[in-house]
Amino acid sequence: MIEINELTKYYGERRAVGPLSFAIEQGEVVGLLGLNGAGKTTTLRMLSSDLLPTSGSLRVDGVDLVEQPEKVRPNIGYLPDRPPVYGEMRVREYLVFAARLRGMKRATIGPRVQQVIDTTALGDVAEDRIDTLSHGFKQRVGIAQAIVHQPKLLLLDEPISGLDPVQIVEMRELIRSLRGEHTLVLSSHILSEISETCDRLLVILHGEIIASGTEAELSQHMTSHAYSVSVEMAPRDDAQQAAQRVVSSVAGVTEALAGASDERIAGADTVTVEFSGDDDVRAAVCKALIDADMGILELRRSAKELEALFLRLTGKA
Repeated sequence: MIEINELTKYYGERRAVGPLSFAIEQGEVVGLLGLNGAGKTTTLRMLSSDLLPTSGSLRVDGVDLVEQPEKVRPNIGYLPDRPPVYGEMRVREYLVFAARLRGMKRATIGPRVQQVIDTTALGDVAEDRIDTLSHGFKQRVGIAQAIVHQPKLLLLDEPISGLDPVQIVEMRELIRSLRGEHTLVLSSHILSEISETCDRLLVILHGEIIASGTEAELSQHMTSHAYSVSVEMAPRDDAQQAAQRVVSSVAGVTEALAGASDERIAGADTVTVEFSGDDDVRAAVCKALIDADMGILELRRSAKELEALFLRLTGKA
């Protein structure tokens, strides 16, 4: 679907991006992960043909984007970091306008706009002025205009930026619903969020890809593993200390620390232990806790691990 070879972008003498070389298959959901200023937005702008590269080649669906942009653009949908909306227009009116700009046939515009409104859950605000909407709804309108013409390639620049926790969950579900119908490339600087929606991650730093793969594959290249285990125990004063002692005694565990838990279960104390090791020691920790008659409520990846992984990949730790 996308083939990039030695792509670069310079602003004067400053190299903003490149050299970049990677490929994305049809139907994949790929995340560009990087710190602010890493080159994510510039890369997406070149993929959308909004910005011409300085050198290198960029092919979308077999067509050279630089030499024949007019053939590629109809197959691209793009949501910039700021939704390209007109506040004085109503949602449905704006989407009809966007469809006409994309050259859609008049007879197909009405049904397709309604379909997009349903897909992006904009039905309740379809007749509202865009400038009266919340940021989350404006983001949805931005995605709606990007998919109204049914593009093969969909580019989303920081789609969860500025959203509250509820809106983030809703946006995540919306992006997941678009899988298969489009090839998606989205950018973010939040590893935990981008890993929730993407098949593969491309980590970008100073305009270059420094790592690629799934979150699990990237983690395998790191030297430590950190996990968080919630343990249900009979009420007693030393519940936390007892859990830490059991986990610390497991071969391969290098550190076991008390973790915060918001959960409380009636009739029992719920404690959390975060542990790390040079190898994956989850199975051994589970066995040790079971042998010590400590019921395991949950074993999940620690947010601290995800943060540390991102920082190590980008050279900030």
